[in-house]
Amino acid sequence: MRIAVFASGSGSNFQAIVESFQKQDIPGELACLFCDQPNAYVIERAKKENIPYFILAKQPTQTKSDYELQLIHLLRTEQIDLVVLAGYMKILGPDFLAAYPNRVLNLHPSLLPKFPGKQGIKDAYDSLETETGITIHLVDSGVDTGPIIFQKKLKRVKGESLEELEQRIHELEHRYYPKVIGEFIREIVVNDK
Repeated sequence: MRIAVFASGSGSNFQAIVESFQKQDIPGELACLFCDQPNAYVIERAKKENIPYFILAKQPTQTKSDYELQLIHLLRTEQIDLVVLAGYMKILGPDFLAAYPNRVLNLHPSLLPKFPGKQGIKDAYDSLETETGITIHLVDSGVDTGPIIFQKKLKRVKGESLEELEQRIHELEHRYYPKVIGEFIREIVVNDK
């Protein structure tokens, strides 16, 4: 099974995934990184780890559909079986989801359905909730609304800063996302036999 990781930022979750592949904790092959931001630090991580990478920024004249069809063509050329989102900050549209049904995983830094969207940690921090955590789910046409595969809770600490909470959330992400990816792939392989 060939896996592509999509990321838009620094790539700390990408790094955790790479290390899990290197330890063979995740079956299959990490085929490539896809990034929509030409200056994202995750590209440097891919270079350092000798992971093939592709940068494809949406052009102002392109429609979302045209952009996604270009991306689908790229992934099919690379024979990608599974897409793993790791800090990818774009919403995938119907063309992409139709090309990869039930084959796009996402990591979200809150206990969905609470606090969807790109500010999940801050929204949870600003709330009166006594716990937060992470959610790993399949991607559907909504924003962080796909079927939940895994959640891990984290108790809030009184007086904790937003940065401290972010750090604890990232530690959970790095620990659990690679494990869940591995389990998901093993389940696909068994079901495809």
